[in-house]
Amino acid sequence: MKKYIRPNILNLEPYSTARDEFQGAGIDIDVWLDANESPYPSTVNRYPDPHQKELKKRISSLFNIPEDMIFVGGAGSDEAIDVTFRVFCRPGVDNVVAITPSYGVYKVSAAINDVELREVLLNEDFSLPVERILAATDSNTKLIWICSPNNPTGNALPKEEIKHIAGNFDGIVIVDEAYADFSDKGSMIDDIRELPNVIVLRTFSKAWGMAGMRAGMAFADPVIIEYFDRVKYPYNMSSIIQRELLRRIDEGTGNHIPQLISERDKLAAALNEISTVRKVYPSDANFLLIKVEDANNMYDYLMKNGVIVRNRSKMPLCAGTLRITVGTPEENKRIIELISKYPK
Repeated sequence: MKKYIRPNILNLEPYSTARDEFQGAGIDIDVWLDANESPYPSTVNRYPDPHQKELKKRISSLFNIPEDMIFVGGAGSDEAIDVTFRVFCRPGVDNVVAITPSYGVYKVSAAINDVELREVLLNEDFSLPVERILAATDSNTKLIWICSPNNPTGNALPKEEIKHIAGNFDGIVIVDEAYADFSDKGSMIDDIRELPNVIVLRTFSKAWGMAGMRAGMAFADPVIIEYFDRVKYPYNMSSIIQRELLRRIDEGTGNHIPQLISERDKLAAALNEISTVRKVYPSDANFLLIKVEDANNMYDYLMKNGVIVRNRSKMPLCAGTLRITVGTPEENKRIIELISKYPK
């Protein structure tokens, strides 16, 4: 894996926190005067664990993957996306390949890091253009970004096709599985040992119902995780967030998944019966992409009636579409009623 990492990152001496330098195994320390913290207790007067050891231990048991293959970051998956660019891509030299339409942060992060992003259009049915993706790469292509289930199309992409890309690409393939908990198509986490050039991103924002916590994960070969930890900022997740994540994981916050899947299917069936809805695309996520007669006017109509959705009409292959997040039964009933009464 080291051959893919930027030379300056390979030689990077990471910032050493006060706690990293403490090697007092077996010594009882009860006076901490090493980190210029406030000595007055307030539950947050001490710096958080920079390595999130307890949280990684809990995530390890959740996903059945060793702790040294886990990166934990803030800002949902977005920190892991940015760190991936910084670890592997030389600004102004290297490039990456991404499918389109897809999650917009890959493009933004590429621009911030001065890395060319080459977009490969999905097939008309939103399936993966495997050979066109591989053909878009060259000797300076360091990353291939694949979101599965994809946003905004909602479809999970076949694992065998992703594995084929990873097996035929001399670089890193990132599979963003933010919506995988809503899909029965399986996860690429199980294939990391077989394909060490694959990084899988997950988040607590969607199925776990913790978008406000801004916590995400990356699962990868231990060498990749080592360099992610070198590049990230030292205290990238507060002690409050770490404690709250542990508490909510123990409580099983993600227990709404079956209900959301059921509501998604009911919402899709109801929308399919409305004449102004031309198509409801199949979804493996917690949202639906629908094609309507006039997406701009429909969007304005819903907004004026107190309901906000996402207009995706300007994205490739998505003309005339709206993306609707699956809500509570009451919220779903409301949007069904509004769309059914939309003035033609």
